[in-house]
Amino acid sequence: MKAVYIHIPFCKSICSYCDFCKMFYYQPWAAKYVMKLREEIEDLYNGETIKSIYIGGGSPSVLTIKEITYLLKTTKTFNLSSNYEFTFECNLNDITEELLLTLKQYGVNRLSIGIQSFNEDNLGFLGREHTFDEAKTKMVLMRKLGFNNVNLDLIYAIPGETIKTLKEDLKLFLKLEPDHLSTYSLMIEPHTLLWLKGIRPIKEEEDALMYETICKFLKKNGYTHYEVSNFAKKGHESKHNLVYWHNEEYYGFGLSASGYIDNIRYTNTKNLTKYFQGNYRHTEEILGVKDKMDNEMMLRLRLLKGINKEAFEQKYHVKMESVYPIKPLLKNKDLVLKDGYIFIPEDKIYIMNEILLKMI
Repeated sequence: MKAVYIHIPFCKSICSYCDFCKMFYYQPWAAKYVMKLREEIEDLYNGETIKSIYIGGGSPSVLTIKEITYLLKTTKTFNLSSNYEFTFECNLNDITEELLLTLKQYGVNRLSIGIQSFNEDNLGFLGREHTFDEAKTKMVLMRKLGFNNVNLDLIYAIPGETIKTLKEDLKLFLKLEPDHLSTYSLMIEPHTLLWLKGIRPIKEEEDALMYETICKFLKKNGYTHYEVSNFAKKGHESKHNLVYWHNEEYYGFGLSASGYIDNIRYTNTKNLTKYFQGNYRHTEEILGVKDKMDNEMMLRLRLLKGINKEAFEQKYHVKMESVYPIKPLLKNKDLVLKDGYIFIPEDKIYIMNEILLKMI
């Protein structure tokens, strides 16, 4: 089974931190874009069983109901498994009863909402506008209409933010009772509005303390920390993102979308004109066995559970120790081996990248 990611690049406004492929919503382009998406999907989808669909952006919810309906009808092309997960990203301000009923009609069963923060200073810094009361009202509506799998995004390590501010945010997030939380340390990426203004990240020690605060707070309140940045109530781990972290294959459709099919990793063009002309691909890379093993190690070690040693060796027909310096990393406790799984201990997960560099 495979997964599908569909990228919608349109937004009503551009957030100061966003480095994803995006542009202001323009109706003639949006209408043409969803039509082109259908062509790309019909051209390149090979009929496999699909276990998850994720429509992200950008802001998919910025599309009109007519455009969203056309897009969702296109997804009927996919041969979905019986227990599929279908996620649709929404901006809080776009959520209406009409939108939710349309999503539900076409099989969407998981929503991902980019809250980021409820603190006024943080929201102004990030270029976003909403209140806790608005979020509470929209969450009540989502639950009323039967959406029982909702993710909320939180951004931390914002310049000027304190541990007290972060804890206040976390308390408000949990008052909404989300099923899943994705937490992201603010990255100042080149060419974003923050980067152009000369804003720089907070000190690494402060970032680490905030990360530790989040982990302890959410664990204490019944959330499982199952991946570096992700927390879920039991049974609500993201099936779609687990495809990435398990190094499984998936389609990427739309502007800038990435995919991994038949040992080829590809990225689509970011050029809208080229995309409209049907020139979808920007890069393609054929992966060798070592590439696949490296990806397996890097991606699976993002999971708190880690990587099953025996499964790795059965898949690649080689001992893990003969390819990677497992024994010295176990000896200095950068890695732990327990119940057949090799994983990064929770107290070192923040420095995961340093450990991966030692390994690969």
